[in-house]
Amino acid sequence: MLSRSGLGCDFDPGADFLAGIADRLRSAGCVFAEEEARLLAASASCPAEINLHVERRVAGYPLEHILGWVEFGGLRIEVDPDVFVPRRRTELLVNEAVELLSPGSAGLAGTAVVVDLCCGSGAAGAAIGLRVAGLELHAADIDPAAVACAHRNIARVGGNVHQGDLYGALPASLRGNVSVLLANAPYVPTAHIATMPREARDHEPRVSLDGGEDGLDLHRRLAAGAGEWLRADGHLLIETSELQAGQTASIMSDAGFAARIVRSDEVDGTVVIGRAVEA
Repeated sequence: MLSRSGLGCDFDPGADFLAGIADRLRSAGCVFAEEEARLLAASASCPAEINLHVERRVAGYPLEHILGWVEFGGLRIEVDPDVFVPRRRTELLVNEAVELLSPGSAGLAGTAVVVDLCCGSGAAGAAIGLRVAGLELHAADIDPAAVACAHRNIARVGGNVHQGDLYGALPASLRGNVSVLLANAPYVPTAHIATMPREARDHEPRVSLDGGEDGLDLHRRLAAGAGEWLRADGHLLIETSELQAGQTASIMSDAGFAARIVRSDEVDGTVVIGRAVEA
């Protein structure tokens, strides 16, 4: 029952009401119309508010921005308007980082320091912090709106959030001490942004999408600077696309890393993992 007592009205949307919402959403191109109808109805206090939410969704606003949250990695991650919405494929990035941080799998000694660059809402870092105890967790983003949102999500697992451009955001004390450095940096080629779904191109910040002419500008900068921040036994993980994975791996190799590609068809995710090669 989706009753909303004490919030201005007491409303229980019936099956016919929800079916009508689903029809409107389906006509607007929403693939999971029935599920979205239930979520939008549950997030509102009365029919007028439900209709407002549905109108925004039909107009192309991301569902997660309307709800204010998204399920990711076992957490309900807060997502503010104008902040990049975490995708399920990024759970592969989280899973690979957690595996490297597991006892005995990567040979890491002492307290593990994890850095989530281009963190957006902080979803990846928060999900790692939930699953791995005893971390020193840092996240950073250049976008003030993302940083404000990430503060709330990362604080739940005892992490720290910084604002700035890639490594320029990090405390100097982390230099040479990072165990796992991960990034879901923008990797959409500039010319391809116009072909993205409107909820992304119109309502997510361009800085979280635009990876430059070939989509790999940030990957080059990440690989070039990572060696200064990683421990000798540390790893660099970068989310990329299946088509770009070979290029991202080459970028890492050119920067002195032994690179391997991990692919998950289940979540449609691709991650390149780099390990520093001893000179």
